[in-house]
This record gives sequence, structure tokens and C-alpha cells, in this order.
Amino acid sequence: MNTDQIAATHLGKKSGGSEFYDPSLLVAVPRIENRKQYNIDNENLPFYGWDVWHAYEFSCLTENGLPVTRILKIKYSCESEFIVESKSLKLYLNSFNMTRLGESTGECLEICKKTIEKDLSQKLKTDVLINFLTNNDKKVQIFDNFCNLEDKINEKTLKIEKFKEAPEVLKTEKLEEPKTNYLMFNSLRSNCRVTHQPDFGDVFIYYKSQNHLDEASLVKYLCSFRSEYHFHEECCEMIFKRLYDLLDKYDELFVCALYTRRGGIDICPVRFSNNCEIKDADQLLDITSYATYGIRQ
Repeated sequence: MNTDQIAATHLGKKSGGSEFYDPSLLVAVPRIENRKQYNIDNENLPFYGWDVWHAYEFSCLTENGLPVTRILKIKYSCESEFIVESKSLKLYLNSFNMTRLGESTGECLEICKKTIEKDLSQKLKTDVLINFLTNNDKKVQIFDNFCNLEDKINEKTLKIEKFKEAPEVLKTEKLEEPKTNYLMFNSLRSNCRVTHQPDFGDVFIYYKSQNHLDEASLVKYLCSFRSEYHFHEECCEMIFKRLYDLLDKYDELFVCALYTRRGGIDICPVRFSNNCEIKDADQLLDITSYATYGIRQ
């Protein structure tokens, strides 16, 4: 089966799933097919990073029937061979709803953590980290210094005509010295490649280079995803690769897409170059708190 056929195991079909623990619901989708289209060498990736997911509606029961509800955080490396298909993940997590685990809330959550880590790690053939967030988690401030691209353009003179991914609209100019840029665009839209449902999000781009990306052309490029049909992770990698190809070999580049949750789940892929300073920020390791309690709340 091709990628779309695998992803469609549950998508677009009536499925009640199960309210009792059922790991067989999980579906793994290979990354390699889309990477080939954009000349991304799966054996020599031009980036590092991870995919971060939040499930806002995770719930289960203790052995005495007390409901336990938390926001679930999932994180795994972009170097993994597979991604998890989102509807299969939702059905799998819903299978915990009436499952009784542990004598206390703490014990219940610990059993869930170990079980979900094991099931996802086995299915995706990579190490998957699980955590539960509470309302006490603080918003990460790492994106506070990113400037909205709309503030750097003249929208009255801007004409956007391409809504299928159009790297040819990107323009650069050579500067005398490398410049550090922190940019965000809050109107990213793409569409699920299987269901064709729209997905909205914010994209954050950091780069340090003598090759300056013209901001108006960058807005045009990001808008060109509006009629594209790709998974969230694929869009992030496509944006990274197009910008990576315009910069010099040793330039720093970071791309993060924080998508709005749909069906109780959001996906926040992060990709960065090996020499990118921002990747070492302690806050980046908990980037998910921004998506949970930040502008996309």
C-alpha cells in the first residue's frame, strides 16, 4: 500500500473504535514518500528535530472508577522511519476511556505513561517520550522575540496569486554581514492529504545568514501552501528544505509549525540545522507548553 492508503485505514470511515485498551488501532505512516518528492535524503537529512503532539482529551479510570483526565504530550525524533496517523492515535487514546488502571491517580497516570510509550515506540520503531501537562505548566517564552511577517510588508502593494506550493516566488539578496532574523506567520493553512480537511497554524522561522530572505516573497511562499495537501510534518520539512536550499551551507536555520488542534489533537513539528544555536535553548525542550497555553489555546 502507498502512504495515502495506509493513512486512510481509519480516515474518512465511520469508526467507533473501542473504549477499552486496544493498541491494534495504531497506524504508522512512512515518511520517505514525501521526502523523495523534495529531494530530502532520508539517509542524510539536512535537519534535526522532532514531532510534538498534544492530546487535549486523554482520559481513563482508576481501579475504583475515578476519572483521570489530562493533556497528554507526545514527542519523537524526526529521524524516525514513521509518523503516527492522527485518527488512529485518537482512537487508540480513546480506548483508555473506560479502562481501569492503578489504585490512585498517580499510579494510573504512571501506568498510562509506560503503556503508551511502549505501544508507540514499538509501532513507530523509535523512542517515544510521553508526559502529562497540568495547568501549572508555564508558557514557554522562546517565541516572544519573533516578529510577525505582516509587520514587515506593505500589504497594499502585495499581490498573492499562487496557492500551490511555489518556491519560485522566494527572493534573496546578499548582505555585507550575516543577519539574525526571527520571523513568524500566523496564517499558515494546508490541508490533510487524505481527508482534504483544512489545517491552520503558526509558523516560526529563525535564520542567520548573509542571504536575506525578502519578507514579501516569504509571505507569498507561505501563502502558497493554502491549497496544498500534506501532513503537518511534511509541510514543516518542505518549508525548511526550500529555505535551506537558498541559504549557505553553514547558515543557521530553524522552522517550527504550531498547528491548531483538530479533533482534540494538535501537531507541532520542529526542524533545525545542526549548527543552529536556538536548538540548545532549555525552553525548546518544552516547546509544547507554548502551543498548549499560548496563542493557540
